[in-house]
Amino acid sequence: MMPNLRFLDRAPARTDAARRALVRAVPAAALLACAGRTRGAESAGARPASGDPSHAAARCLIPAKAGGGFELTCGLARDALQAVRPARPPLVSRYLPGGIGALAFSRIATGQTGGDDTLVAFSSGSLLNLAQGRFGPYGASAVHWIAALGADFGAVAVQGDAPYRNLQDLLQALRRDMNRIVFGAGGTVGSQDWVKAALLVRAAGRDHRAMRFVSFEGGGDAISALQGGHVTVFTGDAAEAVQAAAAGTPLRFLAMLSDARLPGPLAHVPTAREQGIDLVWRTVRGLYLSAQAPQVSADAWRQAFEEAIADPGYAALLKRYGLYAFALTGPALDEFVRRSLADYRALAASLGLKGWNR
Repeated sequence: MMPNLRFLDRAPARTDAARRALVRAVPAAALLACAGRTRGAESAGARPASGDPSHAAARCLIPAKAGGGFELTCGLARDALQAVRPARPPLVSRYLPGGIGALAFSRIATGQTGGDDTLVAFSSGSLLNLAQGRFGPYGASAVHWIAALGADFGAVAVQGDAPYRNLQDLLQALRRDMNRIVFGAGGTVGSQDWVKAALLVRAAGRDHRAMRFVSFEGGGDAISALQGGHVTVFTGDAAEAVQAAAAGTPLRFLAMLSDARLPGPLAHVPTAREQGIDLVWRTVRGLYLSAQAPQVSADAWRQAFEEAIADPGYAALLKRYGLYAFALTGPALDEFVRRSLADYRALAASLGLKGWNR
């Protein structure tokens, strides 16, 4: 019988009103009222005459080391924004690793870093950590949720010459001797990549609390460790793994944690469901902005990305970055965040994960 390990993978329906919603132009004087940034906040550039931050120099914080999904998010945001704001300076990426998003969220929430010129990449993993209180004493209201730009799916990969040919081979190895299998991915205990590994271990009928897991500051470091033989299995996301494989890292994909087979270079990889494990993990990728930035600035950024998502070339950009269509802004995104936090709290409790600052 197929184990029922499917995580709730829901998205609110986007209403016609939400699709049609356009942010009204706001006076430059109102936007200039955001001058009271906290001491120590950094600015990416001067505000243009219009006062709209989406037309000015700005940056995208990558809250991890190089090579992971957050980097893909900022790259997609830069290119998508440039397509609809061709005269603006290109969005600049900056790395701020620390707790797979915890340091960046804390600095943004407290005003130590950023303003209306600083976007931050987030993912479903960020929401999972936020649901457990791993981002400190801050809730979802500490930031403006600007846009969900696309989605990725979980992937299970091993070295190209590993003895495991499919997911059932890995599960059999876990049943024989779990101590010989070392999972590695971005994030610590309780992170989304850890959860993927934990659910696989449970599918093998073993105690996930006894699994061996090595945490890294991003998927890029985890894939490098896999290549070096320091870990046995990578439980990250498809896009970051595909990019690593395209760059020459020899990987064998055992399964995609998607509803159905993914198109393109992963079309030959069976899903976990096809191999008897009902496990789906979708990773939504998007951007947030400090709640200390004025609402008009957040609205301007939302409008900019609504335009970018509606641009005819956006589908090609998603494909370039290995992501799949999933776009939300405004109230629909706020509702998605709220529901995700509730679902993730339930999931964390089912895995015996302790909540912090809740």
